[in-house]
Amino acid sequence: MGNCQPTIVPYEDFDVVADIKAIRKACKGLGTDEKAIIEILANRSSAQRQEIKQAYFDKYDDIDCTLKCALLYYLVHERDLEADIEGDTSGDVRNLLTALLQGNRDETWEVDEELAEQDATSLIEAGEEQFGTDESTFNYILAMRNYLQLQATFKAYEQLSGTEILDAIKNETAGTLKKCYKALVRVAKNPQLYFARRLHDAMKGAGTDEDTLIRIIVVRSEFDLETIKEMYLEKYDVSLKDAIKDECSGDFKRLLVAICH
Repeated sequence: MGNCQPTIVPYEDFDVVADIKAIRKACKGLGTDEKAIIEILANRSSAQRQEIKQAYFDKYDDIDCTLKCALLYYLVHERDLEADIEGDTSGDVRNLLTALLQGNRDETWEVDEELAEQDATSLIEAGEEQFGTDESTFNYILAMRNYLQLQATFKAYEQLSGTEILDAIKNETAGTLKKCYKALVRVAKNPQLYFARRLHDAMKGAGTDEDTLIRIIVVRSEFDLETIKEMYLEKYDVSLKDAIKDECSGDFKRLLVAICH
């Protein structure tokens, strides 16, 4: 996990004025030059894209051209996910999901074995050793600890209780909250494999889950999408780019492939 590779890094020769002029030119006239827009936005970091968005609004007071391609819209508009979640969920699920969006997770790769044992004990006491489940303890630990620390905690949990953490979650929780906890545990155990599976599921069968493709590919592009691509190829014997080309079309396909590099 410490050797994660992104597909997008900050563009070294970034010039926001040049970029917004190029985008404006691509938007005006007869038709929209989506390829030119894709070439810019698929090679800029999230921070650079946000700078482009703000500069474009300040100078031109519109961004209609991005509406010609759904993914371009996602790349330059950051929806208030926390507000969406607060409006669409309630109780423990809302508390867990909003905690995940406050940017408080430890992002280091350090592991404290003593803390892992303490957290494992707290999880056992919050679940198996009481009537009902203290979700706040699960929420805090699963949302705040770094992934390697969580792996150590899960190992300690099994050593102390004799129960694998996913089995404990299955026994102690239900409904949407159980799904959230199971997803968090699987991400912590092997995030790149988890996202490779999510991408595959989004494209298998009839229809394509475009929202899932957008979320994973855009968000992970600056962290570990290159590693996810390797995991996808290893698990499914087809490259992620080829899978996207087979399942998607038009500008949506072109931009996803461009982000994958």
